[in-house]
Amino acid sequence: MYTLIKKNHRAKRGRLETVHGTIETPVFMNVGTVGAIKGAVSTMDLKEIGTQVELSNTYHLHVRPGDKIVKQMGGLHAFMKWDRPILTDSGGFQVFSLAGLRKIKEEGVHFNSHIDGRKIFMGPEESMQIQSNLGSTIAMAFDECPPHPATREYMQNSVDRTTRWLERCRTEMNRLNSLPDTINPHQMLFGINQGGTFEDIRIEHAKTIAAMDLDGYALGGLAVGESHEEMYRILDVTIPHLPENKPVYLMGVGTPANILEAVDRGVDFFDCVYPSRNGRHGHVYTNSGKLNLFNAKYETDSRPIEEGCGCPVCRAGYSRAYIRHLLKAGEMLGMRFCVLHNLYFYNTMMSEIRQAIDEDRYAEYKQQKLEGMGFQPVPITE
Repeated sequence: MYTLIKKNHRAKRGRLETVHGTIETPVFMNVGTVGAIKGAVSTMDLKEIGTQVELSNTYHLHVRPGDKIVKQMGGLHAFMKWDRPILTDSGGFQVFSLAGLRKIKEEGVHFNSHIDGRKIFMGPEESMQIQSNLGSTIAMAFDECPPHPATREYMQNSVDRTTRWLERCRTEMNRLNSLPDTINPHQMLFGINQGGTFEDIRIEHAKTIAAMDLDGYALGGLAVGESHEEMYRILDVTIPHLPENKPVYLMGVGTPANILEAVDRGVDFFDCVYPSRNGRHGHVYTNSGKLNLFNAKYETDSRPIEEGCGCPVCRAGYSRAYIRHLLKAGEMLGMRFCVLHNLYFYNTMMSEIRQAIDEDRYAEYKQQKLEGMGFQPVPITE
């Protein structure tokens, strides 16, 4: 159950009660695609750095090790030793982004595995069955993530199909949750709003899925090539048509600046590979902007990544010079340090965001945070 605690203009401060614990929103979900955060970060580490929700991928876990094996091992929570909420995405995005050869039909999508080329079919029922086997806290509906740009005709047909698939997802999840051997009979379902950058298609689709009274709602098909300004415009016009008393999730977004702007527009949930991917390449986030530790100027820099940071790496006093040396030497420890720091930075920023909304000062916090990192706030289109 979701409780809206407070609002600052459009920014929402919420709380989602789940069978695996309470999620305080706005929240950033730490991405562990195959049941692990890339960069040798364990679930013990995730707890230490303040992670509330871990996100894993339906498609990837289906092809390896196989969702039936995960079910046999007691579900994803038991498999990866994580007792807090897990969200699994539907596999839809990966099917459309990874699979070069695919055929979309009304029943679902035929495609080849990106690992061994074997033929796979996935539709709404299959996605729900896989996610039920994983036993995640929140399952995402199976949708088509249309290409950007797409014609209006293609987009409308795609969105209509996604709506029909959502109905099938809901029916199948209700069936699965009622079975005696289901790992998580309290699994929640979030529907996904699509429509690209067509405002009217987005709004109409938001109204349609809002009427289905789901556990939560996501905006998909953004951050796929459109400008940040276009993305914010779509959030401005679409979110007011989604239920205020349900969590809103912006999929695959994004940078700290993206998150700060999207919170201001009413988004509760975020996920993105940036903190871990950038960390593995020596790019670390600070309140003064992003640093590239491969730069020669850090060769003899004795300071931590960020002065006053409470992450395990900065708190222990590891220097920029040492971390740079590890990265240059190809040592996994260097990547691990950077990923840990970045995830801590994101999780801490979300905690600050929640506090700022609680204290009715989100606008000031957002402006100060953005300017510190070298950005200017983007006005909301009313």
